[in-house]
Amino acid sequence: MTRFDDIRLLRIRYLRGPNIWTYRPVLEVWLDLGQLEDYPSNRVPGFPERLTNLLPALIEHHCGVGERGGFIQRLQEGTWAGHVLEHVVIELLNLAGMPTGFGQTRSTSKHGVYRMVFRARDEEVARSALAEGHRLLMAAINNETFDATDVQRAVDAVKAKVEDCYLGPSTAAIVGAAGDRGIPFMRLNSGNLVQLGYGAKQQRIWTAESDYTSAIGESIASDKELTKSLLASCGVPVPEGQVVASAEEAWEAAEDIGLPVAVKPSDANHGRGVSLDLTSREEVLAAFAVAEPEGSDVMVERFVRGAEHRLLVVGGEVVAAARGEVITVTGDGRQTVAQLIDSQLNSDPRRGAEEEYPLDLIVLATDAKLQLELKRQKLAGDSVPAAGRVVIIQRNGNLGVDCTDQVHPEVAYAATLAARVVGLDIAGIDLVCEDIGKPLQAQGGAIVEVNAGPGLLMHLKPAVGSPRPVGRAICDHLFPETESGTDLPGRIPVVGVAGTQDTAVLARLVAWLVGLSGRHVGLACRDGLFLERRRVDARDSANWGAGHRLLVNRQVEAVVIENGAETILADGLPYDRCDIGIVTDLGGAEQLAAYDITESDQMVRVLRTQVDVVLPHGTAVLNAADPRVAGMAPLCDGEVILYAADPQAAAPLAAHQNAGGKAVLVRQDRVVLANGTSESFLPGLGRLTVWRATHAGVSLDSLLAAVAAGWAMGIPLNLIGAGAEVFEADLQAALASLQLSQQTLPVAEAQLA
Repeated sequence: MTRFDDIRLLRIRYLRGPNIWTYRPVLEVWLDLGQLEDYPSNRVPGFPERLTNLLPALIEHHCGVGERGGFIQRLQEGTWAGHVLEHVVIELLNLAGMPTGFGQTRSTSKHGVYRMVFRARDEEVARSALAEGHRLLMAAINNETFDATDVQRAVDAVKAKVEDCYLGPSTAAIVGAAGDRGIPFMRLNSGNLVQLGYGAKQQRIWTAESDYTSAIGESIASDKELTKSLLASCGVPVPEGQVVASAEEAWEAAEDIGLPVAVKPSDANHGRGVSLDLTSREEVLAAFAVAEPEGSDVMVERFVRGAEHRLLVVGGEVVAAARGEVITVTGDGRQTVAQLIDSQLNSDPRRGAEEEYPLDLIVLATDAKLQLELKRQKLAGDSVPAAGRVVIIQRNGNLGVDCTDQVHPEVAYAATLAARVVGLDIAGIDLVCEDIGKPLQAQGGAIVEVNAGPGLLMHLKPAVGSPRPVGRAICDHLFPETESGTDLPGRIPVVGVAGTQDTAVLARLVAWLVGLSGRHVGLACRDGLFLERRRVDARDSANWGAGHRLLVNRQVEAVVIENGAETILADGLPYDRCDIGIVTDLGGAEQLAAYDITESDQMVRVLRTQVDVVLPHGTAVLNAADPRVAGMAPLCDGEVILYAADPQAAAPLAAHQNAGGKAVLVRQDRVVLANGTSESFLPGLGRLTVWRATHAGVSLDSLLAAVAAGWAMGIPLNLIGAGAEVFEADLQAALASLQLSQQTLPVAEAQLA
């Protein structure tokens, strides 16, 4: 059998925003198949069978056939190795718990070289899946030793990257809910700090903490003694107790309070170090030793009988509730306690070490609280309980049963009051009671903890009961629905400018007009990065990074971003959608040979990206002088405004107008706004002959495109005309003018005073 050399991975690029392939981030890989270019899958003996044996779920891949088994059909009929690699990588991602459906593989102008892309929510995860998929594929092609164990090892490697790099389940739930509402998100660090929305309309989350989460509230919640005293002063039922400094002091406190008691750290979460229902001096002393390492202080409290409950409060409402259960094993007279834990508890498929599992694995060797619990029952890990004996393993921390629908209104009120008293917009309220369907006071129940940044997994994946849409509840809390329902939550106006013809000046002119309308504008273009009219970075800023800097700026109320073709090819657009997408021309192909682009017709596929991302309420502004640019109009989800100064474009402009479309054109040496067949001169701007004499740095096409953008954004027409009249195309002159105005302003203010 012929042994094939490895497929060469020539170039790997992460496209972080909308790109020529899709709206979403992808990993783009340039492949050199080498000798495999002459050996499609059906010409490699036994390869299709070997691959499907390793990855049987490939049967679910529809591929271009459009039905189950479509990819297998292509594999058997003969398809190239780059296409096969695409599906192998996608399947590994599916098996690793990051479902992925999108992938494409296309040939380039060079023999045997392909561009392969697949959906990539995280770059490091995608690179790991690519490496593992490449290794698996070459082993299958060359009939090398590779079995189910090796496949599982590959899946585990990708899973490990998911655990290390991707959002945690709580954050992912909130981000997913934001996506469902059309709210963009931007990850701000390698952890769970995420920005929802753009610019001045953004909100930030860190797991289940938000911009509204009070730092003082967090500090209070971390001090259980202070929390209890504040809650008690407001009439919230809490168990009496006190902070102790030693084991002997803990016993004295227990005697004063009255047995049974609970011993817990004063500032730990998730049930760590908590011991319950302690009835003897020996138990209290041992519990102190368990609690002390987990927090700065130790508390002794009255033991409240009943089941532990966690209520999630978001924005003053209880949105979910979970009940805990005492976890036990039952002896059989043969197995040790450790063996019973593994066979009766850890074998539950809902238990696992990763965050995706609703229940944790129970590890006796490292769980001091469990060891103490067994000691209280005069047992150890190697003890063999008699047949039928019930052994308590955990008394708390097993919040796996959804009970949201049973919460009594009085209990809900107490929980929301506790969150308000502490000062948290999102809080996990831990309470103990016999029946969550009855008021707390009537049954001696109490709130025992208030937690900031509560985990959501118990509500997203309860072991018993229905999942609750807690991510959506938090998203709605951060971005309330408006009465009109017309405002898009989290979005500021975004204008994208694509092409090569004077696009920097065009972007500056659009930003100037938007600024005159009263918005604080951010601008990224080849002339630099601007906040208002102040240039904060003189470097070429027509790129993804500069656009990203604007979108994270809380002060910015609108942005204008110049996007060259290379930005789209190398990184993708810095925003997911835009209000205005301007395409001026299809030039620049001669600079893009590295991307396998050599002629202007190929630029249509690149620059259409700018039109593809226009929002349904937005507008594409297209140059009618180039039929290929004007031909992008049907790709726009929103309106289209055509513009052209060239008389040769009269026919497409007229056709667009006759169809009821909008256009910006020139008649009688004036700028004309056409809405269907109705036309009017742009007020505030006179004869173009005069305007040209003082604005040599601005082309007439750029003026028309900027006017169209301003019109689409609802800027008053007389303001657009007047703004175009006074715009300074010369950047240095404009900056000097700005500097002078900043220097003279204090003098003028002093004179006015």
